[in-house]
Amino acid sequence: MADKIKMTTPLVEMNGDEMTRVIWEMIKEILLEPYIELNTEYYDLSLENRNQTNDQITIDSARAAIKHGVAVKCATITPNAQRMQEYTLKEMWKSPNGTIRSIMDGTVFRAPIIVDGIEPLVRNWKKPIIIARHAYGDVYKNIEHSIEEGGRAEILVTEANGQTHKHLIHEFRNTAGIVQGQHNTDASIESFAMSCFSYALEIKYDLWFATKDTISKKYDHRFKDIFDDVFERHYKKLFENAGLEYFYTLIDDAVARVMRSEGGFIWACKNYDGDVMSDMVAAAFGSLGMMTSVLVSRGGAYEYEAAHGTVTRHYYKHLKGEETSTNSIATLYAWTGALYKRAELDRNHDLTIFALMLEKAAKATIESGIMTGDLYALSTLQKKEKVNTREFLIAVNEKLKELL
Repeated sequence: MADKIKMTTPLVEMNGDEMTRVIWEMIKEILLEPYIELNTEYYDLSLENRNQTNDQITIDSARAAIKHGVAVKCATITPNAQRMQEYTLKEMWKSPNGTIRSIMDGTVFRAPIIVDGIEPLVRNWKKPIIIARHAYGDVYKNIEHSIEEGGRAEILVTEANGQTHKHLIHEFRNTAGIVQGQHNTDASIESFAMSCFSYALEIKYDLWFATKDTISKKYDHRFKDIFDDVFERHYKKLFENAGLEYFYTLIDDAVARVMRSEGGFIWACKNYDGDVMSDMVAAAFGSLGMMTSVLVSRGGAYEYEAAHGTVTRHYYKHLKGEETSTNSIATLYAWTGALYKRAELDRNHDLTIFALMLEKAAKATIESGIMTGDLYALSTLQKKEKVNTREFLIAVNEKLKELL
């Protein structure tokens, strides 16, 4: 390729932490910058910089994603007590993903990357199962309290007109205990529903939705009612015309159905359910390192990221100068997803082809037997070779040159 591909509109670039930050720079150096004149609005979301800016950098990056429409994010550390000490933090900053999801008011869609030689643990799964996770509220914005023996827990609701409603949760007569309060909003649930229906139409997949409304007759039932209402008012005809199906079932029934299915659908889940089920689906398809993740806002902004963490153990090896064989596929697909969406919005044909070819090159490299250590342990290929992190990306580049 003689001339580099030009980008007319900036892509929001959110850098991150530890080993994924190292991989981030390798991907740009080996696979992107030789081919593209990268046009990015850069935000450093490393834990050190979040601490220095009092987490304002995270807020700014989310607002930039809304402004420009497309963002790509590296994995970041959500600090615990040990990280507080390690990084000498001012406070235990919140999850950057949670902050970004709250500001963008989006839905997280996670899908497995399927390659020959990495067989799903569920034998009948033939097509991707995409988890749509509501990214607001529930246990992630809860209030918790420990109660001494003899205490009482109540819910007190004050209406706009000043009228109050009090509901007894439990009287802790003979034992201490704990209590938790959580919430959601009609606006956020409606946004979640519209994102799910729109994304299903975009990728031509059936949509399932599941809660436990038989037990949670107000909270979970509200989700069911809003989904039904949004579908009937806005999407029923569109689904019929596209030959797609939407149905609701209980979460336990959905799990049983998923295990018996061959895949090929979107499974919409509440926040906690989606958190758990996305990891289950990823592990059953092979690896968290082979899982894409995209946050889609109601307003049409997209944020692409890897579904896994910062690979701390490999990072410490890297700092010691030891060789690492870290799977870079999910981070690479975050970049290709963002570039493809940027190209689609800008009608940039050359960038579209490049993003598709880079994904094809990455899959072809693994299917040829060249892979990192985690995939090497999983692969059923007869001829395979374990390579280090940089060697794998170089091998992908060789395949990319052949395709271009």
